[in-house]
Parts: sequence; C-alpha cells; structure tokens
Amino acid sequence: QVQLVESGGGLVQPGGSLRLSCVASGSITFRMYTMRWYRHAPGKQREWVATITSGGSTSYQDSVKGRFTISRDNAKKTTSLQMNTLNLDDTAVYYCNLLEVWGQGTQVTVSS
Repeated sequence: QVQLVESGGGLVQPGGSLRLSCVASGSITFRMYTMRWYRHAPGKQREWVATITSGGSTSYQDSVKGRFTISRDNAKKTTSLQMNTLNLDDTAVYYCNLLEVWGQGTQVTVSS
C-alpha cells in the first residue's frame, strides 16, 4: 500500500518562499509514475498546481508559472515544490498525488 507524506508548509510573508516535499512509501516503483501537487484554499474548490511526469516533463497552473518549480528525486521517492514570490492567493492546504493516492496535506499560509 502506497502512502504519501507532505512536509514543509508554514507561515510566510508575501514575497517569501517555501519548499514543500512529498515522500512516497510502500511497494511502488516511484520513478514510473507521474506526480502532481494540488491545493485547496478556504471557500474554493481543490485545484491542480503542478505535474511532473516519469520522464521529468513539467507543467503548471498559469497562476504559479514562473514562481513555482516541481521536481523529483526518484532515489528518495520524493517530489518537491519550490514556491517563490508567494502571495496571499497561495494560501491553501497543499497535497501531493500519485494516481488515486493522496497525502494528508501541508498548510501554507501567506500573511503579513
């Protein structure tokens, strides 16, 4: 059974940065799978943020392009989301996703 655990969230001022990580555990050939990050802000629907394929191709929601970078380390079964120039609209619980498996989420709060 695969499990995902996110970390790295916290409170940051507008313009600041955070790096989220997601570690996969269980019997899985991690390198074969596409990984995604989503976020869920209060009062809004959950939205897709970024994707990295098994081959390393990346894609981003328009609102985070140029500010967020998704990466992966297959040896460590980890995917990361580097978030720069954060703004108030980035406040949300961030989740990583692999197929139908979701982590518990990590809270990111951008506030002055």
